[in-house]
Amino acid sequence: MLTDVAARNAKFSDKPYKISDSSGLYLLVKPTGKYWRMNYRFAGKQKTLAIGVYPAVSLVDARKKRDEARELLAKDADPSLAKAINKQVAQYATENTFKAIALEWHAKNTGTWAATTAANIKRYLEKDIFPWLGNRIIKDIAAPDLLAVLRKIESRGAHEKAQRCREYAGRVFRYAIATGRAERDPSGDLRGALTSVKVKHHASITDPKVIGGLLRSIKGFSGSYITKCALQLAPLVFVRPSELRHAEWLEIDFDKPEWRIPGHKMKMNEPHIIPLSNQAIEILQSIYPLTGQGKYVFPSIRSTIRPMSENTINAALRRMGYEKNEMTGHGFRSMASTLLHEHGWPHEAIERQLAHAERNKVVAAYNYAEHLTKRREMMGWWADHLDCLAAGAKVVHFKKT
Repeated sequence: MLTDVAARNAKFSDKPYKISDSSGLYLLVKPTGKYWRMNYRFAGKQKTLAIGVYPAVSLVDARKKRDEARELLAKDADPSLAKAINKQVAQYATENTFKAIALEWHAKNTGTWAATTAANIKRYLEKDIFPWLGNRIIKDIAAPDLLAVLRKIESRGAHEKAQRCREYAGRVFRYAIATGRAERDPSGDLRGALTSVKVKHHASITDPKVIGGLLRSIKGFSGSYITKCALQLAPLVFVRPSELRHAEWLEIDFDKPEWRIPGHKMKMNEPHIIPLSNQAIEILQSIYPLTGQGKYVFPSIRSTIRPMSENTINAALRRMGYEKNEMTGHGFRSMASTLLHEHGWPHEAIERQLAHAERNKVVAAYNYAEHLTKRREMMGWWADHLDCLAAGAKVVHFKKT
């Protein structure tokens, strides 16, 4: 019988050779390695079963696999066929788990989402769903299984996250149904089973006098100059915080003057034009000597190859004394929308400048430049109006024609 020492010391010579063990098991020594094989007869034919590679499969393990094969033969089953079936089953299990299908769904849709949205969805899946459902066959997951996972999230007080995870899981199940790997979406059975979440609007300041105080606080900000410039630009362009911190110098055209954000950075995945007022240009020109040689207008303080942290603007507002229920980086959008509507600027121009969703997706693909002339006029007026508020001038309301 073969010993482990003999298997370990076996060397390839000029041609492949076998070292026999017992009951059909042998070690095949080749230039590429040492392979366990078992010869057997089934249905009157001589066949060979591949058992594994030495030393990954030890002599003891090879003998166990041989004995398992002999048990199958005793039951009139072909070990090679059984191995092929088990391999197919294992492959099916690997390709049809919730995690495998979720990652496939995510990869197919990433190009249609903003980068931050794609990253957030993947983080939710990896941290809150995969640890418990990731390795389960998706068609075997029932509503109680999904509910148990979502309840774990709720137990941390993260009720909004639980709702979002239910939504994302539902999308994965529906993708699995569409691709023939599931029959139904159990997330739909959970409507009403989770704690409802009240819609929270981003805190914003809309009182003109208080806005004036905020602008003066920003002007006197004593922290990083890059952060100060971002704070000064935020109310003038009122973009989403992620769009502001990812601004690149290649997107800024000082001659036109405007900032063109490519579609992949926008929430609605559509390009967006921001007319730049004289005040906005002045801020950008003041920071250009500091960051203009890099990629980002507002780079991270730790690395110029990354944008400013997503918490920087809100942290600066807290440092100035504004609580999170008073003002946020996103709140500059509500501020602009409220006051521009109050002063009679066209709703369509305001909505287009806010880059809100267009109900008609066909129209949306072409309307990023819609109302641009009126928007240029509006952005210039808005910057002048903010200067008046910062100076503490008397606010006069009038209807804009």
